[in-house]
Amino acid sequence: MRVLLLGGGGREHALALRLADDPSVEALIAAPGNPGIAGVAELRSVDLVDPAAVAGLAVEVTADLVVIGPEAPLVAGVADAVRAKGIAVFGPSAAAARLEGSKTFAKEVMTAAGVPTARAYTCTDEAGTAAALDLFDPPYVVKNDGLAAGKGVVVTDDRTAAEAHARDCGRVVIEEYLAGPEVSLFVVTDGETAVPLLPAQDFKRVGDGDSGPNTGGMGAYAPLPWAPTGLVDDVVRDVVHPTLSEMRRRGTPFSGLLYVGLAITADGPRVIEFNARFGDPETQVVLALLETPLGGLLHAAATGSLANHPPLRWRDGAAVTVVVAAEGYPAGPRTGGVISGGEQPGVIHAGTVRRPTDGALLSAGGRVLCGTATGPDLAAARDAAYQVVRGITLPGSHHRRDIAAAAVDGRITLPV
Repeated sequence: MRVLLLGGGGREHALALRLADDPSVEALIAAPGNPGIAGVAELRSVDLVDPAAVAGLAVEVTADLVVIGPEAPLVAGVADAVRAKGIAVFGPSAAAARLEGSKTFAKEVMTAAGVPTARAYTCTDEAGTAAALDLFDPPYVVKNDGLAAGKGVVVTDDRTAAEAHARDCGRVVIEEYLAGPEVSLFVVTDGETAVPLLPAQDFKRVGDGDSGPNTGGMGAYAPLPWAPTGLVDDVVRDVVHPTLSEMRRRGTPFSGLLYVGLAITADGPRVIEFNARFGDPETQVVLALLETPLGGLLHAAATGSLANHPPLRWRDGAAVTVVVAAEGYPAGPRTGGVISGGEQPGVIHAGTVRRPTDGALLSAGGRVLCGTATGPDLAAARDAAYQVVRGITLPGSHHRRDIAAAAVDGRITLPV
């Protein structure tokens, strides 16, 4: 099987490593890729949000399967264009990707499907924003209605800051705050069958102790030793299948990766958001523990044969990833810094490039690298991940020092 992987971040590097390990994958091409992905795939150039260009590349490389990593190409309709060429695609249509592309649409689907989620209102002007905020106690939750690269959400006790974020976004969803630890659950689906992966937890705030602004994610770990018994089965029953059924009813079936972001509240799991693709950095830890070959799983979802796929196999133990971010991230990341230690085992590349003159590895984004490791238990995996991070040098860089610490120490409690 020849696979074309779209994207060039940490999520795609993690996907590329697992796809390259699959005996059924005879060739892996990545566009645009990154220096880490270059170690396991042939890199090609393409405009990711140009459906015709991506479809043309898929035909040119004679792809049997196209795996779309980022959200922007999905919302732009790249999957539709590739499918029109008769090529299998792991990723939803543009119509189905609205589950991520519009938080208002996602709320409408959840309401119609009876999915447990937060009460919410869509606002497009200051008067509407003020009226919606009046209905909730702080902390206020204000979300950009459209794509925002993981940085469109503000959760704050400061009403002025909440109003300012709404003005900056234009169209927002304001919703009640859901109290409780958060869980990320990936579900592979062909639109009918749903296969959940291991639940994970990520860390959105930039600083230790969940301080500072939201980011695209500063680290993650899996599995979750504190998760309620039966959590995954409950979410598949109460959230995933009702959502897939509603999408089919609308004539826009969802196939690919349904990311369910949850809060475990005193009233049980509640959906915070849906995404239409693998999350970053949770992908790094979930795939590190997946023993089942990835290419065959994604191909089964892309071809409507997931019901016939063997049950997933998982490695024992745990996985932790820690993001190394550029100086100034998330407000204004500094790029062009020289990186050392980027080739050591366990390093996942996200925002990196090679300097043409000498091949030096340079930072080229906000989240630059991840240190990822597994271990027999969460404490061991955490120690190993931080050992990888200590081997990375990037002037001015920063990372959180408390990824998975609360879980290791048994400090995560569930609301009652």
